[in-house]
Amino acid sequence: MKISRRSALKLGAASLALPAPAIAQTDGRRTITVAVQNISTSNTLEMLREQSNVGTRIFRNYVEPLIDTDWVGDMSLQPGLATHWERVDDRTVEFTLREGVRFHNGDAFTAEDVAFSFGPDRMWGGGVREVPTAVVQGARRIFPGFERIEVLGPHRLRVVNNVPDIVLEGRMARTAAVIANRHAFMAATSWMDWARRPIGTGPYSIAEYRPDQMLTLDAFDQHWQGRPPIRRLRFAEVPEVASRVNMLVSGEAEFASDIPPDQIERIAADPRFEVAGGPINNTRYLVFNKSHPVLANPLIRRAMSHSIDREAIVAALWGGRTTVPRGLQWEFYADMYLADIEVPKFDPAEARRLLREAGYRGEAIPYRCLNNYYTNQTATAQINVEGWRAIGLNVELQMVENWGQIQAGDKTSRGVHDWSASAVVNDPSIQMSGTWGRAGAPWLREQYRNEEFGDLADELETSMDRPRRRIVWRRMLEIIEREDPGYVVLHRNANFTAKRRDIAWRASQSFVMDFRGSNWGA
Repeated sequence: MKISRRSALKLGAASLALPAPAIAQTDGRRTITVAVQNISTSNTLEMLREQSNVGTRIFRNYVEPLIDTDWVGDMSLQPGLATHWERVDDRTVEFTLREGVRFHNGDAFTAEDVAFSFGPDRMWGGGVREVPTAVVQGARRIFPGFERIEVLGPHRLRVVNNVPDIVLEGRMARTAAVIANRHAFMAATSWMDWARRPIGTGPYSIAEYRPDQMLTLDAFDQHWQGRPPIRRLRFAEVPEVASRVNMLVSGEAEFASDIPPDQIERIAADPRFEVAGGPINNTRYLVFNKSHPVLANPLIRRAMSHSIDREAIVAALWGGRTTVPRGLQWEFYADMYLADIEVPKFDPAEARRLLREAGYRGEAIPYRCLNNYYTNQTATAQINVEGWRAIGLNVELQMVENWGQIQAGDKTSRGVHDWSASAVVNDPSIQMSGTWGRAGAPWLREQYRNEEFGDLADELETSMDRPRRRIVWRRMLEIIEREDPGYVVLHRNANFTAKRRDIAWRASQSFVMDFRGSNWGA
C-alpha cells in the first residue's frame, strides 16, 4: 500500500516517538526526511535483488562495495572498502582491503566477508541457504565471468575471472558488489529476513524498514570515515509529486525527490528552497517484446521508432533541461563513444511506408505503463501513443501498478513497456552486454533475441582488443537500434531533487543520494 501525504505525516510522528538509544538524547545532529516516489521495487534492501533506479538512490547509505565511485564528481573509481587494487593479468585483479572497518553488528571487516559475499550462499545458489532465482540470474548477468575469490590474508584477496574482462575493476564498484556480513546473513531466519535488514558497513545502519511506507536509517558512528552528519535518515514513500512537495514546504521533509521540470521554478521562487540536479548517466527508453505476434516483425518496431518526436518531448516535458543522446551510449564512454551515431530520426512518412511494407492491418499492440515511476512517464507515454496513432498504429496504453504487472502473462501478451539504462562504468559492455546479451532479462524472458547480437555481446565482454571492440560496439548498435530494434531511445534522463536551501548538499551524476559527511553541510 502506498501512502498519501497525510499518512506520511502520521508515520513521521510515529517514527519520532520511537524510543532511541540513550546517546541520541544528547545528539545535536538532525533527523532528515526524504520524500521519495518509491523506496524499493522488490520490497527488499538486498542490492543483488534490488537492481533499480530507486534502489540505487538509497544503497550507498547502508552498504558499500570494494571500489567506490565519485558520484557527485566525474564518476571515476575511488578507494572504498579496498584502498588499492592492481591488475595482475586479463582475468585477475588483486585488492588490498581497508583495515579498521566494522560492520553494523560490530564484526570486523575482512577478506573472508568478501569471499562469502561472492560465494554460493549469497550469490550463486547451491549453498546452505536457498537463493532466489532472480538473485542468481542477476549475479550471472552482472558478473558473467566470475570464477573465484582467493583470500591472500585478512586484508588481501584476489578476484579471478574465467575469461578476460577489460572492466573487471568496474564490476567491483557495482551496486550488486556490496559486501555483506557473513554471520548476520547466516543467522537470518530466511533470505527475506536478511534482505529486508542487511548488515553492511555503510555510514548508516537500518533501524526499520516498512515496505511501501518508510525506511529509517540511524547513524553508524563507528564508520571508517567518522561520524555521519545525520542522526536519523528517513525515506518516506509518497507517490504523488504534489504530496512530496507539500511535505517539503510544510517542513515535514527536507528533501523531495523526482521533481518534474515544470515545478522547478515554482519551488525555487521560495527563498527557503532550491532544486538540485540535472542530466545524469541514465537513458529513458521503450523496450519491445519480439514474442508479441505483431512486434515479431522488425518493420513494425522500426516504424514505431520513426514515429517518436524526441525533441518535442524534451522541449514540452523537460523544458530543454535534457538532451536526446546518440543512441544508448554516453560521452562518458571515452574512446568507446561513437560520436557519429544517431537515433532513428522522427520521420512519419517513413514510418507509414514501413507499416505498408509490413502489411499492418491495425492489430492492437499493448503498452503497459507505470504512473510516473519515471519522471513525466505518463505524459511521455501519452505523447508516444498519439504519435503512433497519427501514422496508423493501434497502440493500447494500459496503466498498471507495479513491475510484476508489467511482466505478467505469457510471453506473447506483452508488447511495449518503459525502461531505463544507467552507465556507472565508462564502457558499454557492462550496460549493453549485461542487459541485452544472453544473460540479460530480455533474452531470458524471450523478449529480445538476436543471435548475431548475442555473439557480439559475448565478444565485447571478453575482448581486450580496443580497436576491435569499437567495431563490435558499432555493429551492436546498428542491430539493436535500427535493423532489429530491441528498444527505442527517448532521451537522456534528468534527476531533480527539491531541498532546503540552507543544507549544503550536492546531487550526483546518477540516482544515488549521498549523505556522507563529504557531501553534507548545514
